[in-house]
Amino acid sequence: MIEVRKIAGALGAEIGNVDLSRPLSAASVAGIRAAWLEHLVIFFRDQVLTPAQFLGFARALGEPMEYPLLKGLPEFPEITEVKKLEHERANFGGIWHSDTTYLERPPMGSMLYAREVPPFGGDTLFANQYLAFETLSEGMRRMLEGMTALSSSAKADATKTREDRMKTQARDDLPDEYLAEHPVVRTHPETGRKALYVNVAHTVRFKDMREEESAALLGFLFQHQVRPELTCRFAWRVGSLAFWDNRCTQHNPVNDYHGYRRLMHRITLAGDVPR
Repeated sequence: MIEVRKIAGALGAEIGNVDLSRPLSAASVAGIRAAWLEHLVIFFRDQVLTPAQFLGFARALGEPMEYPLLKGLPEFPEITEVKKLEHERANFGGIWHSDTTYLERPPMGSMLYAREVPPFGGDTLFANQYLAFETLSEGMRRMLEGMTALSSSAKADATKTREDRMKTQARDDLPDEYLAEHPVVRTHPETGRKALYVNVAHTVRFKDMREEESAALLGFLFQHQVRPELTCRFAWRVGSLAFWDNRCTQHNPVNDYHGYRRLMHRITLAGDVPR
């Protein structure tokens, strides 16, 4: 039986008594998925995984997809390197976000596996978007339900975090911009719970409104949805693995380790059209 230990009040749990390098039983897969749905992000420690084993674990939980902006590993295109080198100042994705909400079908979840970590820093923050919605006033919840927002891959604060990697790992023939419209409040297809589904990295404006008209309300939501009491924080070690539900969480890698190298492998799992 797997072991589950909560790490914070809002979300997050560490999973123990499991070796992800070996094929998992149906009961173990079911237990891991149940813990993931309950805690939104789950963490595994001290896992020694080849890329093939990492991909095998991902396939047990979902359908790996290629990341739309960067090339994957030559033999494993579904695995993307997420790295910051010693001389670089920006960290990839270093802003609060839900992954690739600028796609028509954003991912169900993402897995991140630590291969090299700095001697300090480089933690990742996660935020519970069920609670972000539920802690709004009744009037605000009522207003937001039924609203739609536009997400873009070209929002400036997000593109700055990708500049180093785009120089060396960008896909060929990328479009200038990915754009998608999604509900501001989405219903989780497995739990039925409602989650706030805007994020500062990609959400540009509300549908049928200009950016300047949307700015005040979006600014409030961006601050509200990452309040400290809605978050947890994970400190990485080599061999750590995180698996988060992109439909009801946001994450933010902390950029506090200049001068050191950090190398992670990421797998994204295909999702559905938000409703």
